[in-house]
Amino acid sequence: MTDHANSAVPDLSSRNPDWWRQAVVYQVYPRSFADADGDGLGDLRGVAERLPHLAALGVDALWLSPFYPSPLADGGYDVIDHRDVDPRLGGLDDFDAMTAEAHRLGLKVIVDLVPNHTSHLHVWFQEALAAGPGSPARDRYVFRDGRGAHGERPPSDWQSVFGGSAWQRVPDGQWYLHLFAREQPDLNWDHEEVREDFRTTLRFWSDRGVDGFRVDVAHALVKDLSEPLRDLGPDGGPGEAALAAMAPGAHPFYDRDEVHAVYRDWRRVLDAYSPPRTAVAEAWVPGARRALYARPDELNQAFNFEYLQATWDADALREVITSSMAGARAVGASATWVLSNHDVIRHTCRLMLPADADDNAWLLSGGRAPRVDEDAGLRRARAATLLMLALPGSSYVYQGEELGLPEVADLPVEVLQDPLWEQSGRVRKGRDGCRVPLPWTTTGPSYGFGAGGAWLPQPESFARYAVEAQDGVEGSTLELYRTALRLRRKLLQGEELTWEPGHPPGVLAFARTDGWRCVVNLSPEPVPLPPGEVLLSSAPLDDGALGPDTTVWLA
Repeated sequence: MTDHANSAVPDLSSRNPDWWRQAVVYQVYPRSFADADGDGLGDLRGVAERLPHLAALGVDALWLSPFYPSPLADGGYDVIDHRDVDPRLGGLDDFDAMTAEAHRLGLKVIVDLVPNHTSHLHVWFQEALAAGPGSPARDRYVFRDGRGAHGERPPSDWQSVFGGSAWQRVPDGQWYLHLFAREQPDLNWDHEEVREDFRTTLRFWSDRGVDGFRVDVAHALVKDLSEPLRDLGPDGGPGEAALAAMAPGAHPFYDRDEVHAVYRDWRRVLDAYSPPRTAVAEAWVPGARRALYARPDELNQAFNFEYLQATWDADALREVITSSMAGARAVGASATWVLSNHDVIRHTCRLMLPADADDNAWLLSGGRAPRVDEDAGLRRARAATLLMLALPGSSYVYQGEELGLPEVADLPVEVLQDPLWEQSGRVRKGRDGCRVPLPWTTTGPSYGFGAGGAWLPQPESFARYAVEAQDGVEGSTLELYRTALRLRRKLLQGEELTWEPGHPPGVLAFARTDGWRCVVNLSPEPVPLPPGEVLLSSAPLDDGALGPDTTVWLA
C-alpha cells in the first residue's frame, strides 16, 4: 500500500473539537461532481474548482466519497489502495490542494473509509491468490474450504447484498467471502495486520489535514468465523429483517458486539490529533444498536436511516425524530439527519411514491409506474429540507439536493454501471439514477460538468435545474438552501426541541430552545398559519394559510 508522507500540510481544521455536533455536511460523489480535465469522469481538481459553490451554499464540511484507486466494480467502493488517489481522479498533490482550498474557505473535509473489504486487485488479495490454501496471506481475508465431497458447494448459505452467494470459488478450490460484489473480498478483522494497516490509514489521511471519516458498512467488519460456519436459512441473509429477527449481536456477520473493540481502538488514534478527528458510522442496524457506534469512545455519530426511510407522515416523522434524538442523547452523541445519498432514490421522487411502493419496481418501470409529478415532488422535497435543517444535530446533504434534482429513473439499461444490475440477474436496476453528474450550466455537452460528455447521460431537463439557472433567482431551490443555511447558523442553539400541541392533524410543529419554531403541513389541505414572524417558507404562503407540503420557520 502507498505510504506517502507530507508533513508540510498544515492542520487547518476547526479549533472547536465539537464542530461536528450540529454541522451541515455536503456529500460529494467525486466522479459525478465536476470534471476538470474533460474526460467525462469527475475528479479532485473539479472538486477544488467548485468548492466556492459549497462555501456560498453555507455548509460546514464536505464528505468525499471514495476517490481511491479502483477498477470501479462498485463505484469506487472496491479499493485497490486505501492511501492513494485514483489516477483518473488526480494524485495526492491534487488531494492536498483540494483540502487546502477547503480549509481556506472554512470547510472541513471528511473522507470515506472502506474497511470491510478491498478490491480483488489489492496487493494483499493478489498475494493471497498466489500463495494458496493455508498461507498467511490468505489469513488477511476470509477463505474457507467448500462443502460437499469435492468442496463444490459454498462454505455457508450467506448471501451477498448484491444478490447470490456471498462466496466465490477460486481455481485451487477454496472459496472467499464477499458480502458485496465478487470483486470486493472481505477482510478478516481478527487479523492484527489488518487492524494495524487501518490504523496507518487513519493516521495517513489525518496527517494530511483530513478532519474526519465516514466509515462504510461499519457494522459488518467482524464475523463469527468459528467452525462450522452457521447457516442462516431461507429467511436469513444480509437484510435488516434478518438482523432484527435475531438476538442483538447474534448475526454471524452483521452488528456483532466484537466490532466495537475496533472503533474504541480507532478512537485512541483519532484522539491523538488536536482537534480530535471525527467519524460517522454507516450502520444499517436497529436504532438502539446504532447508537452504540456513536458512544464517546467510538465514532461520534451514526447515520440515521430510520429518518431517511420514514414516510411523509406527521405521526411517523415525529416518532422517528423523538426516538432518534433519545438514542443519540443516551450515548452523548448528536442526532444525524439525511434525506438522500449515493445509495437511494433522490427524495424529490422517493417522497412522492406510495408508502407501500417497491422502489426497484419503480426504477425498472423507468419512473412511469407510478409517474412522479416533478413539480409536486420538488415542493415536498423543499418542505422536507426545511424540516431537516430545523432539527438539532447534524444534517447530511447529498450533492444536487440544493438544486432539487430528481432521480434519473429512465436510464437505458445499456449505460448502467452499478453491479447490482448484473449480479441480481438484471432484476435490480441499482443506484445509477442518483449518481448522474451534476448540471452547472444550462448549455454545453454535459451542462458544465466538464468540457466533454459525462460518464452517465444527463436528461435534457437538467438544464432547468442547473446552478446557472438558479443562482440569484428568488424562490429557486438553490437560493432556498442558501437562505436556510445562513439562518440556521444564526438560529440553531442547543440540542433540544419541544413539540407543540394543538395543531390540526397532519401538522408537525416544534419549538427550539431559543424561541424559534418550525411548522410543517404534511396534510393535503391548507391549514391556518400559526402566529409569529415568518423567517422562511419552503413555498409561498397564501392569505395567512400554510399550504400542503409546506414548512415555515417562525420567530
